[in-house]
Amino acid sequence: MHWSRWGDPDQAESLPEPIVQLLHKTLGVRSPAPAVAMEAVELPEPSLSASASEALVAAVGADHVFTDAESRIRHTRGKSTLDLLRIRRGDASDAPDTVVQPASHDEVVQVLEACASHRVAVVPFGGGTSVVGGLAPASYGGFIAMDLRRMDRLVELDAESRLATLEPGLLAPRAEELLRERGFTLGHFPQSFEWASIGGFAATRSSGQASAGYGRFDEMVVRMRVATPAGTLRLGRAPRSAAGPDLRQLVLGSEGAFGVITSITVQVQPAPDASVYEGWQFPTFGAGMAAMRRLAQDGPLPTVLRLSDEAETAIGLTDPEHVGSADSQSGCLLIAGYEGPTAAVAGQRDGVAAVLRDAGGEPLGDEPGERWAAGRYAAPYLRDALLDVGAFAETLETATFWSNVPRLYAAVRDALTSSLAGQGAPPLVLCHVSHVYPAGASLYFTVICAQGADPVGQWQRTKSAASEVMTAAGGTISHHHGVGTDHRDWLIGEIGPLGVEVLRAIKDRLDPARILNPGVLIP
Repeated sequence: MHWSRWGDPDQAESLPEPIVQLLHKTLGVRSPAPAVAMEAVELPEPSLSASASEALVAAVGADHVFTDAESRIRHTRGKSTLDLLRIRRGDASDAPDTVVQPASHDEVVQVLEACASHRVAVVPFGGGTSVVGGLAPASYGGFIAMDLRRMDRLVELDAESRLATLEPGLLAPRAEELLRERGFTLGHFPQSFEWASIGGFAATRSSGQASAGYGRFDEMVVRMRVATPAGTLRLGRAPRSAAGPDLRQLVLGSEGAFGVITSITVQVQPAPDASVYEGWQFPTFGAGMAAMRRLAQDGPLPTVLRLSDEAETAIGLTDPEHVGSADSQSGCLLIAGYEGPTAAVAGQRDGVAAVLRDAGGEPLGDEPGERWAAGRYAAPYLRDALLDVGAFAETLETATFWSNVPRLYAAVRDALTSSLAGQGAPPLVLCHVSHVYPAGASLYFTVICAQGADPVGQWQRTKSAASEVMTAAGGTISHHHGVGTDHRDWLIGEIGPLGVEVLRAIKDRLDPARILNPGVLIP
């Protein structure tokens, strides 16, 4: 991945000049200072002691311990807009002192033992795609990035039980390739798919774009092995169990604060014979959401179900290659996708169409759906292109119950608009729903505005205002991005003071020296 942008450097996008001029005219966007070269990035001096470094070399071998500038820069923070803005201006003040690459559970245990003994913090690092400050620990003296890329195997496939055991550093595209060779799919395709890791999916409770059909990643996990400074956890013995609380839930979503996942067994599905995507038009966001609720509660539910509000539909954000094009739809665009056996897909598509028509939807054919599918991983590249010309672009998400969706949608949109307009950067605020449940749905907001003199502070103030409103309006602080450091201070409003005390008690038992991702997750 590019060190200061998203993804493959060869796929970097640039905005057409008419779009740049439109941003200048409508949002007041002005060209920013150019990003610095890697050689100009300022790194702090490493602070690990000689004895700590020797212990790390003893654990994994000298060839798998890195202290060079490039390795440290490439493991600095994640890929949120704030992360990119900081690294583009040469700020690597919270770079790891060392990058360590274990190759097995036993080596992970040895690294944790070494770090606990020498009081060195450990940040597990998979694909590096965090967008909530999950890779930027609180000050702890020295810290290492534990890069899990060498733990990248499909360990076992139980075809009869439809279970796959995977190592945490396996990147999603390779995992899907290995499973498809054997006739299966994980069915987990978040926007970060091309760069995210299996361990990261579990550690953040990831939710993919096909969650309506395949479910969230945490719902797929049946067994885990976790290395902690206090010992090894082996969790999950059966499809379901009444043997007390499910301790897997301590690790799912824990973002490396309780332990390092070294093995994950997940439910897989037969690879689909057919994949079809189509578009529907609804007159309003409310009408489209009512149709989605009918499908989520009474079925049939397609594999992919996504609805853009009027603003997102108007600028064509569902198709990043044609943003702002003249053929953008009016009203609200709904994308429905179907995957599975050919006959089943045809029957499901007919059933969904009957519901959508009855709810006031107008079919647009396959073309909008196929365009969305072709560009489903392109939006982060568009964000880079916006940053290049001086626009600010960032996302945030939440979820709530159906009865509360309109209130939460209006409250968050108003908070974002008011905060940025008050700072002299009136924004374009877009939203879509892409994850639905019988009881409710997620709301995913995209914000575009001009970069101010201090774009980092500008967004921190706006994100704080939106987070306060989310909590007050009954939404969750995060549906699938995780907590990290960005959402940590609002977690107490979600789980209460006693809930935070429970998390701290778990941390004390599993990580008594508090070396694991300090400052992340727990207020």
